[in-house]
Amino acid sequence: MRKFDINEDPHRRYNPLINEWVLVSPHRSKRPWQGQKEAVNTVALPEYDPECYLCAGNVRANGEVNPPYESSFVFENDFAALKQDPIAFDGNAEGSFFKAQPERGISRVVCFSPRHDLTLPEMDVDGIVNIIHTWQKEYTTLGSVDYINHVQIFENKGSVMGCSNPHPHGQIWAQSSLPTQVQKTQDNLKAYFDKNGTNLLQDYLNEELKVKERVVVENDHFAAIVPFWAIWPYETMIISKRHITKITDFTEDEVAAFAEVLKKLTTKYDNLFETSFPYSSGIHQAPTDGEEHPEWQFHMHFYPPLLRSASVKKFMVGYEMMGESQRDITPEKSAEMLRNLSEVHYKQNS
Repeated sequence: MRKFDINEDPHRRYNPLINEWVLVSPHRSKRPWQGQKEAVNTVALPEYDPECYLCAGNVRANGEVNPPYESSFVFENDFAALKQDPIAFDGNAEGSFFKAQPERGISRVVCFSPRHDLTLPEMDVDGIVNIIHTWQKEYTTLGSVDYINHVQIFENKGSVMGCSNPHPHGQIWAQSSLPTQVQKTQDNLKAYFDKNGTNLLQDYLNEELKVKERVVVENDHFAAIVPFWAIWPYETMIISKRHITKITDFTEDEVAAFAEVLKKLTTKYDNLFETSFPYSSGIHQAPTDGEEHPEWQFHMHFYPPLLRSASVKKFMVGYEMMGESQRDITPEKSAEMLRNLSEVHYKQNS
């Protein structure tokens, strides 16, 4: 019987954050591709677009006029997924198959810059620092609302990720409940902390930093890694080295270090296929329920869909929808590819 080779043989990997498994099939990365290819947008965006709803001074879809902002700009989402109005609710019958409950919350949009053409990797570090300060302010402001228990900061970049406006921006949804993925993470972080008296992600990161095999970018305060259990081909996670439960715990040195890692990581993404690399990213941090959460460790996920090129993406279908998540290229290989890329944006070399 042949000895198991994790780099060649099909196997499953465990994700302790959400208590789920992912199937890894390294041998399938060699298969030819004759499936769908995405259209690659090569049109250079202008610094200002008079038709853009998010550019400074322009009129949004609801008739509101954006101020002549010069850095980041935050406004209430004109098409909010959550509403702030309280709703009377008597509760569903116990044991019903038709359970539902109202969800109250606040949705905001964060424009990263007045520049219509500047995504994170093309911004300077000071500009990204400004965005982090904005995230800190919003986490504090929204988290102080009495019914808000979770603040989700995220970005959908690129039309392939459903982004409806190319102006670089992110969103913040704050709500009364912990969303499903956050609740799973909360439960597993708490169980680990209660059992071991230590922080799961700190312990995990310490092990990753020993082997260095999946580290993509690192500085004194943060490390960006391809998680051992990554699902998406070039999925990464940024984890703080110090025990930090939320973004407002950062020192100014850590703010600058986080901005540096964000710029370097997203630059490597763009350099991989020399395209504006699409992804969904989001910050996971302690709930805003007023409780202490030593089990939490600040981290940020990046879920990019691209697989083989700028035009070929990973599809979550069939087995993934009916069975469990699956990937072909190993996390170790994708980490090596990203790590070896330049930290200078490809556009600056042209």
